[in-house]
Amino acid sequence: MAFSSFMTVSFGLVSFDEVDKVVNMDVILFLIGMFSLVGLADSSGLLKLVSMRFVSLFKSKFALIYASSFLFGLLSAFAVNDTVALVGPLIAYTISKVARVEAKFMFLLLAFSLTIGSVMTPIGNPQNILIAVESGMSAPFISFVAKLAIPTFINLAITPYILIKIFRVKNETLNASSNPKEALNNGRDSILAALGILMTILALLINDLLQLSEGPHITYRGVIPFVIAAGIFMMTSNPRKVLANVDWGTIVFFITMFITMEGIWRSEVLQPILSHIIPSKSDGMIGILKITIASLLFSQLLSNVPFVKLFINYMQNIGYSANDVDAWLCLAMASTIAGNLTLLGAASNIIVLETLESRMKTTITFVEFMKYGIVVTFFNCIVYLAFFMI
Repeated sequence: MAFSSFMTVSFGLVSFDEVDKVVNMDVILFLIGMFSLVGLADSSGLLKLVSMRFVSLFKSKFALIYASSFLFGLLSAFAVNDTVALVGPLIAYTISKVARVEAKFMFLLLAFSLTIGSVMTPIGNPQNILIAVESGMSAPFISFVAKLAIPTFINLAITPYILIKIFRVKNETLNASSNPKEALNNGRDSILAALGILMTILALLINDLLQLSEGPHITYRGVIPFVIAAGIFMMTSNPRKVLANVDWGTIVFFITMFITMEGIWRSEVLQPILSHIIPSKSDGMIGILKITIASLLFSQLLSNVPFVKLFINYMQNIGYSANDVDAWLCLAMASTIAGNLTLLGAASNIIVLETLESRMKTTITFVEFMKYGIVVTFFNCIVYLAFFMI
């Protein structure tokens, strides 16, 4: 992506003077803030503590598997799925050992649940952040949760059921013994991380309520987690380490992605293809189905974040506005769920895979993932589309 942005500027599709205008700093600040807070939660041992306490709550294999789906899903909904994908494999591995199931089973459940859970909030994944910011919709946090929370919970229950049947997992009693307190590396930092994440979620929710009531609110929402993280930095035991734990590679990816996607858009290469699928704005379920099909297909070619960046521009050009909330929520849903179809459909899948290969010396092949992903994605889409009909 970095080289693509270099070529974009070199060939004049985006001039040097325009670079600062095409990079959406609201999104960049949001990601830096969230990566900082979740990185602190990981390094302090808070995430490991949560996983150990979580495992100790369940006495049967099925109960732990179903609850794990909801744990991964809810974590990704409020902590950005790409970030949770960095630490999720550790939790999944711990659970696979306690539940005595194949590691591959738990890692697939992790990948699918991260994707599903992140659908229901505007902070769940980078493409939702883009949609919430660039669509102009009012009170995105409330809009997302109101429309997408219930079908998301249903899918978080359906997905482990599908995997249990495919892998032929048998239920049995569990007997896990551990001391959760041993997980904490730094008590003070873990408290700061928990406070920072809770404050961010609360601030975003209050900001949406203020916007709905036409009260004073913050337009550039990305500033909220950034400022909260900045305020917490100096109270941590090692501020430099907190900053070092930020996934700066992903931040650079997004900066270069904004430049590259603007160049591709200006080149008008994709417009003819998109115009065949969605030639004009369509209202109702016809429009919802067209957006779903386009999102599922193109997210495999471009990955979901670059696709969404391009498709937002296209939708706005053919007449979609901030008032077409269902259309934007459908784009968020379909482009995200596309990540369950193939490994290439979502960055979080690649992050999980890299962790598997580098730390745990195992892998999931493209064909294996797609074999299970086709079934999971089909049922996920059926559930979500049913709720768009209501």
